[in-house]
Amino acid sequence: MSQAFDDAVLIRQCQGGDRSAFDTLVRQYEAKAYQYAFRLTHDPDEAADVVAEAFVRVYNAIGNFRSQSAFGTWLYRILTNCYLDQKKKNKSRFTTSLESNVQLDSGEVERQFEDDSPGPDQELERSAREAAIQGALAKMPDYQRAMLVMYHVENLSYEDIAEALDLPLGTVKSRLNRARIALREQLAENMELFHV
Repeated sequence: MSQAFDDAVLIRQCQGGDRSAFDTLVRQYEAKAYQYAFRLTHDPDEAADVVAEAFVRVYNAIGNFRSQSAFGTWLYRILTNCYLDQKKKNKSRFTTSLESNVQLDSGEVERQFEDDSPGPDQELERSAREAAIQGALAKMPDYQRAMLVMYHVENLSYEDIAEALDLPLGTVKSRLNRARIALREQLAENMELFHV
């Protein structure tokens, strides 16, 4: 039996209220889900939180899943949304008074914060790189731009891109390779921005 067939059977059972079928789906996908979330977060605890929230959302929405895409593709979309939601929450959560002092055994000291944000030079270089990439992408055909963004920004696999664009896998690989070459050619005049 194929994975898609197994998933379809389990999803129908979940939609019928079978909790053990949902547990089986979770067991089948939890390792892949965690790996993906860890690649996004680079933090084991955050990745675990993203995966937990994603499976809660899957459980709550499984009744609406209509198998128009593969279950794995749907799960990755939910994981990505959970990650983005968590990033928004984290940005608004961290607040510490810059005025407050810290109490140590040896007495009270003024709180000091190291500024680890990019300096003006780094920020200018990053902005220039981003502008060069956006300008180069804007000059490319839509299908090449879409493939580059799907693979390099959205982190979709070749298989997911093939499914999304209804193309054979080999066609996706060759077109994506040609798109990378075209992007490199577009960026040739700005290569000093991309020193490694």
